[in-house]
Amino acid sequence: MKKEVAEWQLLLYIAGQTPKSIKALENIKKYAEVHLAGKYSIEIIDLLKSPQLAEGDQILAVPTLVRKFPEPIRKIIGDLSNEERVLVGLNIKPVISY
Repeated sequence: MKKEVAEWQLLLYIAGQTPKSIKALENIKKYAEVHLAGKYSIEIIDLLKSPQLAEGDQILAVPTLVRKFPEPIRKIIGDLSNEERVLVGLNIKPVISY
């Protein structure tokens, strides 16, 4: 049986259970359920436990959300509270220009 690969692979880099990190995780889970239902995976990377992992994705601030797939890789820094910015930043939703 072939394992299904998520169409959207998201990584959330955090540094411990800070209010901002918890908020970022809540926000991305909420947006992903609404806009990518069943088509995503979210991996949490705690840089307090694995600081060496920050280098691979060039993480300079936390929390940072990284869209690994589909390519190109995209990053959003912060608690992800602006849904519009997150959806446009991840290219889930097109930019609406008038």
